[in-house]
Amino acid sequence: MRPRLTLAIALLAIAAPSQTTHQIPRTPDGHPDLQGIWTNATLTRLERPDDLAGKPTLSDAEAREYEKKDAEVNTLDGSVDNNFNRVTGGPGVGAYNNLFVDRGSELARVDGVKRTSLIVDPPDGKIPPITEAAKQRNAAMMRGYTRFDSVKDRPLSERCIIGFGSTSGPPMLPVLYNNNYQIVQTPEAVMILVEMVHDARVIRMHGTHAPPNVRLLLGDSIGRWDGDTLVVDTTNFTAKTRFRGSSENLHVIERFRRADNHTILYRATIDDPSTFTKQWTLEYPFVATAGPVYEYACHEGNYAMGDILGGARKLESEAEKK
Repeated sequence: MRPRLTLAIALLAIAAPSQTTHQIPRTPDGHPDLQGIWTNATLTRLERPDDLAGKPTLSDAEAREYEKKDAEVNTLDGSVDNNFNRVTGGPGVGAYNNLFVDRGSELARVDGVKRTSLIVDPPDGKIPPITEAAKQRNAAMMRGYTRFDSVKDRPLSERCIIGFGSTSGPPMLPVLYNNNYQIVQTPEAVMILVEMVHDARVIRMHGTHAPPNVRLLLGDSIGRWDGDTLVVDTTNFTAKTRFRGSSENLHVIERFRRADNHTILYRATIDDPSTFTKQWTLEYPFVATAGPVYEYACHEGNYAMGDILGGARKLESEAEKK
């Protein structure tokens, strides 16, 4: 009987579907451990390029060709005559080079395939149109950026208060450089240290939002666990943050899911009816990287601010003389 029993067990093992449970690290309270140092650097753009319309993903062969072309076109060697160097001072005196930037070398890979945009909804990979009220509001904001009467007239990133391009979020987007994040997690709170500009997001777990009159540059973030996914709900932004021209009514819902030992899948939905005609969603990976996260010294103490305002006074003085 023993040989027949062994054979029956073997046949059942062959017939049964393969079920492998992916093991992810967990904290003592049983939740996925998101702690560590991560980067979201990627060549994938926020919006899908027009020449890739209708192609949300690329094959590995197509992706390699895209990545190779990107490396050739966007070389930031100061001696190269390209648009980036012309904007930042011209060939030979360009402000940046490839050693300085941190754009990654590959398109973002999700579910085994390379993505052509960070935006996954709408399906065309584009930011939805903004409302007419938002157009007027944003036009007034842009006019304000041409003022140099006071430090307070200048954008937040220029003043080294928060990083440019929503690197600190939410949502947290990859930018030209310094795309590193460190996550520290406890049952009561999750802290995300953002490399640029040394911002610290504190997500309070299982709490309630602050009263509407309490406004924060990075918003008020409340976290909860939905199974193995950390869901973060952020409201109470100030009118100064302006993510993609958003208003203080911006509402961001982020989801952090530990995909494997080396990856967190990050998903963020942007909701602001006073700005965007519909909600839109981003999705891309945060990949484990070696640390530490070094101090980001914005403008080396922001000495440039005096030069910016001083230059404006000099131009005004020259204009008066004419």
